[in-house]
Amino acid sequence: MNINNKHYTTIWLNENDEVQIIDQTTLPFSFNILTLSHLTDVCHAISSMQVRGAGLIGVTAGYGVYIAAKDFSKQNKLSWLDFMEKACTKIYQTRPTAKNLSYALERQSKIWKKYSFEEALPLLREQALQIAQEDIDFCKKIGEHGKELIANIAKKKNGQPVNILTHCNAGWLAFTDYGSALSPVYAAFDENIPVHVFVDETRPRNQGASLTAFELGEHNVPHTLIADNVGGHLMQHNMIDLVIVGADRVTRNGDVANKIGTYLKALAAYDNNIPFYVAFPSSTFDFSISDGVKEIVIEERSGNETENITGYFYNKNGQKQIQEIRICPEKTKAINFAFDVTPQKYITGLITERGICNATEKAILALFPEANQ
Repeated sequence: MNINNKHYTTIWLNENDEVQIIDQTTLPFSFNILTLSHLTDVCHAISSMQVRGAGLIGVTAGYGVYIAAKDFSKQNKLSWLDFMEKACTKIYQTRPTAKNLSYALERQSKIWKKYSFEEALPLLREQALQIAQEDIDFCKKIGEHGKELIANIAKKKNGQPVNILTHCNAGWLAFTDYGSALSPVYAAFDENIPVHVFVDETRPRNQGASLTAFELGEHNVPHTLIADNVGGHLMQHNMIDLVIVGADRVTRNGDVANKIGTYLKALAAYDNNIPFYVAFPSSTFDFSISDGVKEIVIEERSGNETENITGYFYNKNGQKQIQEIRICPEKTKAINFAFDVTPQKYITGLITERGICNATEKAILALFPEANQ
């Protein structure tokens, strides 16, 4: 997608075979590109959320295995297998909820477990590039399928914009390109289907206010920022036509783990008979799990993210200054669960690269029959 009318993906290999990323912790206030040269850089980028979003975490993990492998020849303390096992464990431990991370590690592990260092290195590079390209291709197809939902609503509204509510950031910044929940929005907008997006601020970390609003603005998609608690009110007053969110892990029966607060949006949509869709590539499925509430591990992050907020102001010299400020008393401590689980009964449908299906095990397996093999 574009930033200042120039195309970017969120992660890429440069001409020196170095992995580069857009630092998402500084958006929308400043645009910075970082180079990931070593395994420690990759782990820090994921854990600190310089890269974030299920798809991008997975792609970064794929590149991370390749980066780690390149360092093997520089040390001799461990065998090739032990070295790579240790590296993959470190990457896996960075963020436990997003399934795409383990998906990428599993694909890369099939290579380094089978081949020697010399044989594996070019194969790991090729595989990392393939994971990234698949992420792009799948997200583009999600947009094509989801666009039809928006188009059908638009026909009924006789030229009035389709009002879509989204939560957190599941746009191109959360993947390599296109995104999941926002991909249908971009596809519809590009075909002149009138759309308007209500953007949840998405506390803590405000990924909606900082990232989703930034993306939509760069693409010139009409949008309005709202506080997290406004969505239900809008639904009660017929101001929302459709809710589309992303996912970090989806069970075989259609339960969905996504950014904290998604469950509450699903409940409000269900109560007001508003379609609630979840968009994600198949790499987000975890077919080993059937009960999302009981079985999905929910990441708990530092309470500092809830106790503080980052923004900018203009100092006395008229210069923009970014600052983190505390919003609660010094003695107050916070807990910070990063995700919640939305049970499948509150989900209208799932939008994947293969099409749209109901959030039921039967419908999912009809679309992905290999999951039973």
